[in-house]
Amino acid sequence: MTVDPSARLHPSADVEDGVAVGPGTAVWDHVHVRGPGTSIGRDCIVGEKTYIAYGVAIGDRVKLNAFVYVPTGITIKDGVMVGAHTTFTNDRFPRATTADLALLRSSGVDEDTERTLVREGATLGAAVVVGPGVRIGRFAMVGAGAMVSRSVADFVLVAGNPARTIGAVCRCGPPFVRVAPGEDLPDGGHSCAGCGRRYHVEDGVVTEVSA
Repeated sequence: MTVDPSARLHPSADVEDGVAVGPGTAVWDHVHVRGPGTSIGRDCIVGEKTYIAYGVAIGDRVKLNAFVYVPTGITIKDGVMVGAHTTFTNDRFPRATTADLALLRSSGVDEDTERTLVREGATLGAAVVVGPGVRIGRFAMVGAGAMVSRSVADFVLVAGNPARTIGAVCRCGPPFVRVAPGEDLPDGGHSCAGCGRRYHVEDGVVTEVSA
């Protein structure tokens, strides 16, 4: 275990050998972080009773609220917000036993383990379920309680079960365009009413025009 001297670990937290915790990071009560190969960057918050498996990579200034479940194969980049009770998954065809029910299958990595990437600045609301092998784009936003079964593009706002596009959001958070669930985003230029940042949408792809 490599913990920066400025990191704060609650006495009840279980941080195993082979875990790296960066400066200024707070790991709260009854968190379990497994090793080896797990890294948590600087100035992060890991909320109470969160579980982080071995081999997980978490960037800087990430907020994981309480009761978040992060299995092997998940990468969370800088500045991501993960709401309470969010669950990541990593197996598209989960079974407890072999096909003949004779043996309990290992919980370790195998050929069916898939990897998920959450890009910089994204937000996942409370009680989101993230399916295996998806990618959540930069500054994308996932509404509370959504089931994410497909990848989410940069700056896109999704909600529902299954999650569908309902708009696009600014870096600062609020939507700058809204659509009915599943409709295409309107092409053209858009701006954020809050901060004035400008964006261009073409064929569902959102591009920043100016800060």
